[in-house]
Amino acid sequence: MANNKTTSQRSGPPPIVYILLLLGLLAGAYWFFFRRPKAVPTLPPAGIEAPQPGTPNPANVPTAAPSNFPLLASVAPGTTVSIDGSTSMVLINEALKAGFTQQYPDTQVNTAAVGSENGIQALLGGSVDIAASSRPLTPQEQALGLVAVPVASDRIALVVGRDNPFQRGLSAAQAVQIFKGELTNWATLGGPDATIRVINRPPVSGTHKAFQDLVLGGAPFGTTPNITTMVRDATTPMLQELGRDGIGYATYSQVADQQTVRVVPIEGLTPEAANYPFQRPLYYVYKDPNNPAVQAFLGYALSPQGQQAIAAAVTNHNR
Repeated sequence: MANNKTTSQRSGPPPIVYILLLLGLLAGAYWFFFRRPKAVPTLPPAGIEAPQPGTPNPANVPTAAPSNFPLLASVAPGTTVSIDGSTSMVLINEALKAGFTQQYPDTQVNTAAVGSENGIQALLGGSVDIAASSRPLTPQEQALGLVAVPVASDRIALVVGRDNPFQRGLSAAQAVQIFKGELTNWATLGGPDATIRVINRPPVSGTHKAFQDLVLGGAPFGTTPNITTMVRDATTPMLQELGRDGIGYATYSQVADQQTVRVVPIEGLTPEAANYPFQRPLYYVYKDPNNPAVQAFLGYALSPQGQQAIAAAVTNHNR
């Protein structure tokens, strides 16, 4: 019996096996809780705010942008960047031009503003390096190799002449009805008995397209006799046409300090409000990511320095 007991005790694994198993479990727990790689959160690019959970995002502002354009330490002397496109981005273009040429001496930035559509066509034709666009690219434009990078956000303001007797705000639904030609008299809105003369921007305007998508939900503008479409996309002539009975729209930074017009509140909110309903992103569009001018300028535009230049330009203009 004693021999059987001794044999039974020795039939199990040696004690060293249990020690090794315990050490293995302890090492695994240490790795899991202390050494396991942590997930790195993805941050939105400078100047583009990611919406908080539950926060409406009426303009569908992108929350991420291509990160393959870092700020360059130096740029080759004699580098020239050509930009054309949206009239809404004139202030942004000029602010970045000043900052870029200061950051990189002996460089040059040439800017123009003939409308988003014309700027994109110039990019496709190879006459500019970058197109400024106040609308997103169409699938057809993307198929041609164009890429849009959001660089800032913007608010579209509805404006009337300073001497317009209409002193109230509008609901979003009323704004839609006006620009679809369904409301044609100021009296229906509590104003004087006078025709609402709508001054519309031409289809080549990125602001025209953005307004159609953002305000009209993609529906076409009205064709009633009270709606006039401008031949050329320019904000100053539009403002001059408003008079006492007209209404139009423009990027807020272009009208905020104008003394001849008033911004019409929408849903009781002016464009300064964080939850103002008519907001949109603004883009720089490129075709060749290997173009040194594209790499240099977009690297600066998306950097903290570039975003600060944009913010300062818009803030100073709105004062």
